Amino acid sequence: MIGTPALLVATAVLGVGTYACRAAGPLLRSRVTLPASVERLTTRAAVALLAAVAATGTLIVGHHFAGPARLVGVSVGALLAWRRTPFAVVVVAAAVTTALLRAAGVS
Repeated sequence: MIGTPALLVATAVLGVGTYACRAAGPLLRSRVTLPASVERLTTRAAVALLAAVAATGTLIVGHHFAGPARLVGVSVGALLAWRRTPFAVVVVAAAVTTALLRAAGVS
């Protein structure tokens, strides 16, 4: 078991490291110039990463397929969000859609 002093030191080191990583971007932005092709690539990579996280959260629970009810519920929410519906309505509509489908026997 890790002792309390070691745990405090580890927490402090991780905190300082996290802060340094976050501060490096704004501090180095004016000093480092990336080629336009790299800038475009990083933008596309961020979009792909967000899409992958959204797809994983939508389609997978544990190590298994989440089921069509969740997929349809998230799709309803995405459609409403795309139509610029208020966020509370988006969340409630997605949850109600999923709940109704599950109540109807669609897992």
